Amino acid sequence: MAFVSFRRADGTTGYGRLHGDRIADCSAVPGAPATLKGAITAGALDILEDGPVLAACDVLLLPVIPDPGKILCVGHNYESHRQETGRAKVDHPSIFLRFADTLIADRQPILRPRVSTNLDFEGELAVVIGRGGRAIPEDEAMAHIAGYACFNDASVRDWQWHTTQFAPGKNFPGTGAFGPKLVTPAEAGDLSGVHVVTRLNDVVVQDQPIRDMIFPIARIIAYVSTFTALSPGDVIATGTPGGVGAKRTPPLWIKSGDRIEVSIGPVGTLTNHVVDEADAA
Repeated sequence: MAFVSFRRADGTTGYGRLHGDRIADCSAVPGAPATLKGAITAGALDILEDGPVLAACDVLLLPVIPDPGKILCVGHNYESHRQETGRAKVDHPSIFLRFADTLIADRQPILRPRVSTNLDFEGELAVVIGRGGRAIPEDEAMAHIAGYACFNDASVRDWQWHTTQFAPGKNFPGTGAFGPKLVTPAEAGDLSGVHVVTRLNDVVVQDQPIRDMIFPIARIIAYVSTFTALSPGDVIATGTPGGVGAKRTPPLWIKSGDRIEVSIGPVGTLTNHVVDEADAA
């Protein structure tokens, strides 16, 4: 099964089960949770009833989870990316936070900020928590996943590098692309051999299998849940492969007019164009 969050033509929001180019509006069924996060919290994804059928082209997609309580991101989680950045090997995942109000959906523009031209791409697999918990054992962690989605952790590098703290460069408006859909673990299957592929204007710039993560998904969930309780709808962006623009010679910064696609096999393809923030105002 796969689910999307959306805004209808009348401005109201909802979510539904995706059937090709059609969406069954589960949120329109009487008694259904109001949001996809609410449905996950209620443990209802498997029992949601299909409501009125909408054409996907008649709604505006929203970030998969528009209102996550937490967005936790893992840095340097592929050896190729660790090496290209010159980071030392570490015993624990490097974790930083992204704010929910930076999120955008599939087909919405990534904003290149007024204050920088050093905007970079980072294709990633996002994990959405289904069952919360604290100090989740690693051997139980995968059972806490509601589903997967594509993520583009677009980064404003000069602001990221102002200090050793990443937050400024990771939290500009319109830089956290998240979508297009939530794919359940049963639908996704074994993702270990699936590649995270990023294309910039149809040219492959990142391509690496998920099994190459330094810290696998279960280890990340166990580690994160040790210091903070995870809740249904929380998001973990699991890190980007090597090939980022900042570490190329010369650097490959993304600019207005560029198209970026993040493809992860059965999880889908996330597509966004870049626009200058000044032009989008």
